[in-house]
Parts: sequence; structure tokens; C-alpha cells
Amino acid sequence: MGKVAKRIEDCLRQIRDITDFVPKVALVLGSGLGELAEQIEVEEIVDYSGIEGFPQSTVAGHKGRFVFGYIDKTPVLIMQGRVHYYEGYTMEEVVLPIRLMHALGAEILFLTNAAGGIGEGFQCGDLMLITDHISCFVPNPLLGENEDSLGVRFPDMSRIYDEELCGIIRNAAKETGIDMKEGVYIQLTGPSYETPAEVQMCKRLGASAVGMSTAVEAVAASHMQMKVCGVSFISNLAAGISPVPLKHEEVKAAADEVAPKFQALVKLAISRM
Repeated sequence: MGKVAKRIEDCLRQIRDITDFVPKVALVLGSGLGELAEQIEVEEIVDYSGIEGFPQSTVAGHKGRFVFGYIDKTPVLIMQGRVHYYEGYTMEEVVLPIRLMHALGAEILFLTNAAGGIGEGFQCGDLMLITDHISCFVPNPLLGENEDSLGVRFPDMSRIYDEELCGIIRNAAKETGIDMKEGVYIQLTGPSYETPAEVQMCKRLGASAVGMSTAVEAVAASHMQMKVCGVSFISNLAAGISPVPLKHEEVKAAADEVAPKFQALVKLAISRM
């Protein structure tokens, strides 16, 4: 057993000492979106701090716990607070939670984040279905010796975001009256926000939204053959597009404001997965 697989196994054993719940969908909640976990039928809560060897979330607004439960009849595992590369963790640690949720039984990964809007016509408060991503500005989470028990050495990434799941999200948006945007998400390292020149670079590369997470999680999930989907909440317009300086507090406040429609979308979509 490789060192990554062993670390996953150690974390898995500790959680299985608490609960035998088997999720179908793993849901990662981004900045300001964590309250969705309070609205499900909760079966068990496991704090990250109670799992030896598990990375701890240090960002304000990220509670740092797994919530097991049901959305409608769909068994879900919610990651209420992710960990980021900019917190000083290795990429192996950043994607460990994704690998662990797969080990717990999740077949689908639903990623969410707060992101800066770049796309034409984007406004603060929009929701964007992620149709593809650009991750080459951060270390690939698959670097190093491949562990065949997790996935193949050279996994295909031509269709990371599952079209069937994207269709479910599109339909849920229509039914909830959400004019959802679609586009490419680009992950940069953070924690500083992007300069106007960097935003223009991202736009020229084809990105519609920019953030500091998500893409590497999708790569790790795809490596393990999980079905992946994702939605970005456009919490602000990116630097050079926004007329005011960017602040994390404003990102969280904007997320709190749009939370009800975002939560309705996610709950309806997951109930059909």
C-alpha cells in the first residue's frame, strides 16, 4: 500500500469507528456557502480536528467538519470547509479529503466555490455551471509516484465535468428560476487576489471565473473515476473589472446574500443524482 492510500485508510478507519454511513454524493461547500449543511437531514457530524492526520481548514467561515445526511432521499457527505494550497498544505493534503470521501463510498463529487467573475455580462451574485477548468497554474495533485489503487498513471481529462450531471443542474436552475451562466473556471494559487493584468491573462486563456480551489479537487476525483460537477458563485467581479478593491469579508457577505437561491439549486440537483 502506498503512502497516500495508507493515509486514506487511516482516516477512513477513524471515521468508520464513528459512523458506517455510505454517501452517494460528496458535496464541497465554498466560502460563505457552508450553511447548506444546516438544512439537511443530519445523521452524523465528524470534526476534522477529531481525525488524526487530517488537514485542518484555517479560513474564516469554513467550519472544518464532515456532515453526513440526506438531501431528499439521496445520501450525502458534505465537506463544510475545504483546505487550500495557499494555507501551506501540499497538494497531496489538499485533495486528501476528496480521496477520503471516495473511500467512504461517494460516487459523485459536487464542487462549489466563490469566484471572481471574468466572463462578459457576469455580475456579482450570478451562479456559473463549471463546464471545464484550467489548472496548470498550480501543482498537479497527481505529481509523484502513482498509486494504482487510486487510478491510472496518465488519466484522461477531456471530460472532467460529467455532462449528465451538468444537465441535471441546468434543469434544476430552470425550475428554480435561476438564470445560470456557464463557463471555464481557472485556479490560481492565492491567497492574494489577482492583479488586473493577471485577470486579463485569464480572460484571454478562456476563463470565465477565477478562484483558489476546486480544479485540483476535480482532477483528483477524475483520477479515481468519480463523476464530477461544479458550480461557482460569482461573489465579485475580478480585479480590473471591479471598480473597488477586493476583500474576503465582502466575498462572504455576497455569498450570504445569494445563499438561498444557491441552496435551492444544489438541493434540487442532488435530489435527482
